[in-house]
Amino acid sequence: MAQAGSKSRPLPSSNKILKAVSINFLEPDRMKRVILVRHAKSISHGYDQDYDRTLTERGEEDALTISQELQKMNIHPDLIIASPAVRTTQTARIYSETLGYPFKSILFEKKLYSGKTQENFLSMLQELEDEKETVLVFGHNPTVYYYMHYLLQHFNDDVPTCSTVGIDFGVESWSQLRANAGEMAFRFIPDMFR
Repeated sequence: MAQAGSKSRPLPSSNKILKAVSINFLEPDRMKRVILVRHAKSISHGYDQDYDRTLTERGEEDALTISQELQKMNIHPDLIIASPAVRTTQTARIYSETLGYPFKSILFEKKLYSGKTQENFLSMLQELEDEKETVLVFGHNPTVYYYMHYLLQHFNDDVPTCSTVGIDFGVESWSQLRANAGEMAFRFIPDMFR
């Protein structure tokens, strides 16, 4: 409250207040999102033919359930990258169908199966085209866990099959991504829906 004789400054109009507040929110073109997905539950036998292991019925159901959660959040991937192993391909197909992404446009990256290092994974992301804002990546443990731990500021959660973790970066360009700079936007695991 102004004292008598002192000059008081007029309060800003409500439009100016709203503009000042909205500047603090992360605008969509100033954010990149990586969604990391561990493949859904697969058959446990046949490790001598690991590459060809297929999803179980429960794995298919889990992938559909969690991809539908992403759909409810209005998530539309600009790019999907997946290990070419059968179980990751099947998981990626379910997500892509649910989210309206053409399966034929999925980029299959062999080193996501053989074990791309954390640094090489970050480099792959840094080379993405900047018009892509949301990228889904399907892989395997333990590397998916390592990627999550490497990209997020704090991550010590379990990564069961079909774990889906959204990681947001407040950057305009993929080239600006840095290790441990991501914020967890969401985390879904199948047990949340049973």
